[in-house]
Amino acid sequence: MFSKLQSTPPAHSHCGCSMEINKTDADSDSPATENMTTVSHHYFGDSNASDDAICITVIESMKEDYGLFVWPCSVILAEYVWQQRSRFAGAKVVELGAGTSLPGLVAAKLGADVILTDDSHRLEVLDNMRKVCDLNNIKCEVMGLTWGVWDESIFSLRPQIILGADVLYDSSAFDNLFATVKFLLEKSPRSVFITSYHNRSGHRLIEFLMIKWGLKCVKLIDGFSFLPSRKASGLSGNIQVVEIGVSDAGEN
Repeated sequence: MFSKLQSTPPAHSHCGCSMEINKTDADSDSPATENMTTVSHHYFGDSNASDDAICITVIESMKEDYGLFVWPCSVILAEYVWQQRSRFAGAKVVELGAGTSLPGLVAAKLGADVILTDDSHRLEVLDNMRKVCDLNNIKCEVMGLTWGVWDESIFSLRPQIILGADVLYDSSAFDNLFATVKFLLEKSPRSVFITSYHNRSGHRLIEFLMIKWGLKCVKLIDGFSFLPSRKASGLSGNIQVVEIGVSDAGEN
C-alpha cells in the first residue's frame, strides 16, 4: 500500500507567493551562510486588522537537503497552529523532524513551550534551527532526536502537542516515526500528534497506521479548507492535516 509514496519529498512548487512570503537572496550582511542562501518571511494574521499578527523569518537552503526548505505541508501546518492559537498558548509542544521549524516557531510565538527536534546526525539542520530561533527572538530548546532511538533525551519529553510537517513521505521511516510518536503519546495520554501530509493513497495509509500502532484518528481536515486564499494560491497538492491520539484500548 506504500507504492505511491516516494522515498524523497515530491517536487512541490515553492511555498512562496508574492502576497504571502517574501524571499531575499543571502548576502554578506544576511544571517544566512554560504550553505543557507535564502531568507523567507512568513506572515500570519492580518497586520492591518489585528495587533496579534506575526511574521516568522526562516533561513532556507537551496542545496539538496530537504530539511532546510519550507515545504507546502509546513506552511499548512503552521497556518493550522495559528488558526488554533488559543490551544497552543502555554502548551508544551515538541516538533518532530522540524527542519526549518515553521510550525514550531509559530507555536512559540503564540506562547507555547516548544522543543524543536530533528535527526541527531543532521548537525547543519540543528544549527540552522538555533539560528532561526535567534533571528526571530524566540526561545526554543533545540534537540537532536532520531526516530526509533531511545536515548536520554526522549525520556525527558512530556509534550501535550506533538507536531510533524511532511513526516509521512518515506515509508521506510514509518515504524521508527510511529514508535516515537506512540511512546510520547503514552507518556501523556491526553496529548495529540498533529501532522500534515500529502494524501497519495486516500485515507488507507492513516487507517493502516492507526490499526498497526493502536492509535486513533481524532480529526482529519483538508489542508486547504482553512488556508487563506493568498497562501493557497502559491501551493498545490492534496494535503491533509490529521490529529492522532492514543486509542481507547491503549488508554490507562
